[in-house]
Amino acid sequence: MTTLSIRRHSVAAAVSLGFAAIVFDGYDLIVYGSAVPQLLDYQDWQLTPTQAGAIGSYALMGAVLGAVSVGTLTDLMGRRRLFIASLTWFSLMTLLTALAPTPELLGLFRFLAGLGFGGIPPTAVALVMEVAPPARRHFINALMLCGFPAGGVLAAVMALQFLEPLGFRALFAFGALPLVTLVPLSIWLLPESPGFERRARGSGRSARLGRLTTLLKGRQTAALVLFVITNFCSFLLVFGLNTWLPTLMREAGYELGSALAFLLVLNVGAAVGGLAGSALADRWGSRWIATALFVLAVASLGLIAVPLPTAVLFLLVFVAGAATTGNQVVIYGYIAAHYSPEHRATALGISTGVGRLGAVAGPIVGGALLAAGAGLSVNVGVFALVAVLGAVACAAVPAPKAAPAL
Repeated sequence: MTTLSIRRHSVAAAVSLGFAAIVFDGYDLIVYGSAVPQLLDYQDWQLTPTQAGAIGSYALMGAVLGAVSVGTLTDLMGRRRLFIASLTWFSLMTLLTALAPTPELLGLFRFLAGLGFGGIPPTAVALVMEVAPPARRHFINALMLCGFPAGGVLAAVMALQFLEPLGFRALFAFGALPLVTLVPLSIWLLPESPGFERRARGSGRSARLGRLTTLLKGRQTAALVLFVITNFCSFLLVFGLNTWLPTLMREAGYELGSALAFLLVLNVGAAVGGLAGSALADRWGSRWIATALFVLAVASLGLIAVPLPTAVLFLLVFVAGAATTGNQVVIYGYIAAHYSPEHRATALGISTGVGRLGAVAGPIVGGALLAAGAGLSVNVGVFALVAVLGAVACAAVPAPKAAPAL
């Protein structure tokens, strides 16, 4: 096998396995919401909506800690090793979630599963950005990250088909499938980053740990803080709009079917925006593409509040999806491309981990505004202001002193 064919095999294996793992990240997020009605009806537990909502947030809290800790460890111990460990961990914890005998243990196992889920994206993105051809690395990374919306679609289909006949435990158990599929395949096929292998041979772990401390010095600290703000704003927009858009459109006078159609269009726009934005980032650089998408989000969200023909509103929602959820894909690539390989996964883990608090804030902000009687105009106006902050933070990230090596 030639060097070129080996490289292509490594890229294909990393992207395919990363995509499949992230599918289950998206699946876990959506499947719990699909199972909530049956959990509330489960007489053995007698959960209240507040308790069910709290349990739903535990996986996200675990993901925050998992992204930060695993992101750092993968720069010290290797992408392949931590990817397989995270995949194994969340699969085992998801299986235990399906078997949980009490709601307290259900919440505990979801939190523990979140540790593994949070560790997958920074590890997978760092690996793919390092094995992919430089001229196409943003687009290839976007292809892998499309696994997240695909997982949401899978969860919706599984819930429609199997929730009633099999129950919520079967849906949770399906999320453990990687334990007997992706984990063995990853052990067999997943490559290690050539750059990490070179660094590992060239220095001990203590030396690598010393290099990581430079991430918190001078302009590196400023860049990391700005990336945290960028991710916080992006996650807030993604989860706020996905949670409340159908309700907001119904409040604006649309029928339920049309309101749900807006949500579908939002996510179609997200997939298109992630791929198109990443392709443009390969050509023009991710900083200005990500910033431009935030600005596009401001414009599209502002116009959604204006009375316009329905066809125009659908187009604006499509653009908003591309400029919010689609932009999150571009931001992942922006952070990975900004940092040198020895800092890459740590920066991804910290910025996306802490930034995931925006995913908590988005639904809360939208819910608080609706509870206060705010309608579509006020809600999208607040989201547009968040996009302004995201654009400013994104554009203000200081350029690295030297172009990062791959």
